Amino acid sequence: MARVLVDTSAVYALLDRDDAHHTKAKAALGRLRGRRVEPLLTNFIVAECHALLLARLGPDMARRWLSSSAWSVERVTEADEAQAREIICTRLDQRYSYTDATSFAVMNRLKIRAAFAFDRHFAHFGFGPP
Repeated sequence: MARVLVDTSAVYALLDRDDAHHTKAKAALGRLRGRRVEPLLTNFIVAECHALLLARLGPDMARRWLSSSAWSVERVTEADEAQAREIICTRLDQRYSYTDATSFAVMNRLKIRAAFAFDRHFAHFGFGPP
């Protein structure tokens, strides 16, 4: 089964009806389901999503999402973190967050080429849409 990494930007767009990408996110998720593509998060993305939801949509939404997410979670390894540091320290023209850089490393390790994201950094790094 094909997999796609789901970025925090997509999770947030799915949950916040006022987000500019909400309609696009719902349609994209429907297409992924129709094609039986497995959504995948990393443990760093889970932490980032929880923090963002807590700050913007409140503790109830953050807890509800955290306890109800059924998507697979891939743990970031020490090697992924080393690659993330290398990405950040060598791509001086970009402003990748540590979570994004670890996502790129995990995607490289798992040979995932597509990201469900509204964050332009994924495209800059060479990952396409799902």
